[in-house]
Amino acid sequence: METVEAIFKVLVVGLLLGAGLPAIFAIGIRLHSAGSGEATDGTVTAPNPVLKGIAYLLFAIIAAVIVIGILWITRGTIDYYFGVDLFPFVES
Repeated sequence: METVEAIFKVLVVGLLLGAGLPAIFAIGIRLHSAGSGEATDGTVTAPNPVLKGIAYLLFAIIAAVIVIGILWITRGTIDYYFGVDLFPFVES
């Protein structure tokens, strides 16, 4: 049963990070484009700062996930060389 739980955890994380982050990025790109005030046919309207703000928030979430992922991968090296435990709640 432990093997099935481990496979399920890997599947969920893989779907979240493998499909979820690109989907969030695509939504952010779409919102940024819609908030810019330029249509595909060349017409220009007033920009929508709310849509652009939501897009930037989504981009910030993606950047935070990437930085946390890099820190997670290098946590052992950072702890060894600098003595800083970045994730003290996780047992090694």
